[in-house]
Amino acid sequence: MNKLAYLVIHCTATKAGREVSGEEIRHWHTDPVSQGGRGWHQVGYTDMIHLNGKIERLVKNNDDAEVDPWEITNGAQGYNSRSRHIVYVGGLTADGKSPKDTRTNAQKESMEAYVKNFHKRFPDVKIVGHHDLNAGKSCPCFDVGQWLKSIGIKK
Repeated sequence: MNKLAYLVIHCTATKAGREVSGEEIRHWHTDPVSQGGRGWHQVGYTDMIHLNGKIERLVKNNDDAEVDPWEITNGAQGYNSRSRHIVYVGGLTADGKSPKDTRTNAQKESMEAYVKNFHKRFPDVKIVGHHDLNAGKSCPCFDVGQWLKSIGIKK
């Protein structure tokens, strides 16, 4: 069990406007490589924000300041045992060729409420984008630090 140190924000890297189910994410991450998955033992995110703003819990956790072994998700290599991961559906242009912040207004509202609530409960946890931890990534396709400031959270 490790102390929670990061909330990492991700995108699904799917085309703008294309909904994704939790089951799809689970297949992408946990199916064997031979079947088109990544072969991970666990999905990469704790929670997912759908296009309509609904939040779906993908991996159960007890919502405390510790990351128990059964709560670990595979969102950012080297940080998973100390992190929770949230993902919004989207992150690519409609043609699927370029990274883009495709959050709907509903997703933005849900993400803001989620992050503010999380920050209130865990003020010492760093809130970052996937690209802040793993260089070369564009995920989540927006500047998390700038966005945090815009919603009144100081990093």
